[in-house]
Amino acid sequence: MDPISAFFLFPIFLLGAAGSVYGLRYWAQAEHARNAQRVSFFYGLLVAALAMVALAGDGIAFLFAWEIMAFSAFFLVSTEDHKPDARKAGWIYLIAAHVGTLILFALFALLRLACGSYELRRLQGGEASVGLQIAIFLLALVGFGIKAGAMPLHFWLPGAHAAAPSHVSAMLSAVVLKIGIYGLVRTTMLLPDLPLVCGLLVLIGGVISAILGVVFALGQHDLKRLLAYHSIENIGIILMGLGLAMAGVAVHQSAWIVLGIAGCLLHVWNHSLFKGLLFLAAGSVVHATHTREIDRLGGLAKLMPRTAGLFAVGAVAICGLPPLNGFLSELLIYLGLFRAGTNSQAGFSAIALAAPALALVGALALACFVKAYGAVFLGTARSREAEHALEAPASMLVPIALLAVFCALIGMLPILIIPVLDHVVGAWAGAAQPRLAELMPATFLTVLNVCLMAAVIAAAAMLRRTSSLLPARLSVTWDCGYAQPRRSMQYTSSSFAGILVGLFSWVLRPRVGILPPAGIFPSNSTFHSDVPDAVLDRMLEPWWGRVKLRLASWRFIQQGPVQRYLLYILLALFGLLLSMVPLTDLLRRLLGR
Repeated sequence: MDPISAFFLFPIFLLGAAGSVYGLRYWAQAEHARNAQRVSFFYGLLVAALAMVALAGDGIAFLFAWEIMAFSAFFLVSTEDHKPDARKAGWIYLIAAHVGTLILFALFALLRLACGSYELRRLQGGEASVGLQIAIFLLALVGFGIKAGAMPLHFWLPGAHAAAPSHVSAMLSAVVLKIGIYGLVRTTMLLPDLPLVCGLLVLIGGVISAILGVVFALGQHDLKRLLAYHSIENIGIILMGLGLAMAGVAVHQSAWIVLGIAGCLLHVWNHSLFKGLLFLAAGSVVHATHTREIDRLGGLAKLMPRTAGLFAVGAVAICGLPPLNGFLSELLIYLGLFRAGTNSQAGFSAIALAAPALALVGALALACFVKAYGAVFLGTARSREAEHALEAPASMLVPIALLAVFCALIGMLPILIIPVLDHVVGAWAGAAQPRLAELMPATFLTVLNVCLMAAVIAAAAMLRRTSSLLPARLSVTWDCGYAQPRRSMQYTSSSFAGILVGLFSWVLRPRVGILPPAGIFPSNSTFHSDVPDAVLDRMLEPWWGRVKLRLASWRFIQQGPVQRYLLYILLALFGLLLSMVPLTDLLRRLLGR
């Protein structure tokens, strides 16, 4: 175990423990007798496999643990295998996982070619050619990028996160995706001579993933799918930090290295904390209402005040707002990008163009979570399920509150986390680097965030005391002046995000079905909108449909008597034996050469 492994083991064990306690009530044996034991077994096996991946010192042990992780996650994603959506999500995940594994086989084969063994060690200067290192890097980018869910390799992610039990979804988003980031961080740590273009490729890929992830999240009506697309967004932010650090290594800019990799790794922790919090809080909503559809919820803040408050903490953190932890890691990446923008060398200032992209992502994330929080927790209930929701029990709230405490501590006390980041940055960079405290105002941020948190708590206490002294007034939220408002007159997630979805319709390509009201006394009208995934729904599934049609003409191979199958086996054995014949030597002897 080195500092990189230890850094990734922290969220593995923290989220593993929190999800285990949460699942005792969320997926109780008494309510899920069909599969509760299976969930418990594979959840524990998944945590063990993730730890094995982080601790693996060679490629063989790495792949062994990686495969255990892949199969454990498959059985967890397809927990409710009596549902077609869960079966489909599970198989898509399994296919994606094994495509990534095959690519990793090639990666470790090339790594062995470079250093003579499967040991995961830093290559020395001149030990491997630049071309071979670039090939290893590209395989890592695709193989680990599939596991991390970076756009456009994310096609398995939204369905898997939505179909799995919520504490499993939290583990997938908070930890399993990060093990793909771990693979990228570990691989780039081993390759000392990667050119600038590799860092720029990761940086640009991060920008694309961050922007498209949050844009697709805006168009979702399923609460867990919305959170899943935000995972893609945050993976993009992490990749932006990693790409900046790689560019700094290529051009010997120590400030870029420190700020980039520190922001990347801190956002790994931060995203694990606030996204685990959000998925567990969303699970409490699903547990109480038995629906994930945002437009069937509403008014839950009155019925589930603790869940609503904890979800608000996660929403503030994921939007990168002070004084919580998401602000700190994004600030490090901002500072690194600004450093690149002030560099006098030609071309380097273009790296700073990622800064306004990151700002756009933050603004869109804020709009998306205003939509999600408002539609789920504010207003009045839109369905009978939401009207009768009950607050989650303590065994589910305590793990969520624990993650919220970590979000607040890291955000308010960045001075405590800087020594950890310095240690990990030194392990990744492999050379003496400036201290993080020299590149960011750590003490000022600590004082500022503590004061801001104190002001928020004081304002909340004052508001609570003032409201208790005034007479209560009961009214319908958002009644818009109507004498007899109904629940259908509220803003929905579709109407709130309609303008932004329309603005990005060129990439979202939403499917809208509407029957508008007509006449003086109109009958019931309907509206439905759906944003299909750009890769899975619009590219891969239509392509696979065409492939299946073409393969249908070969179906006769699978039909027929047993003798035909025996013939196939005989032909396969003959082909294998023929491949062992030294045909080149035999041909030379026949020709007398």
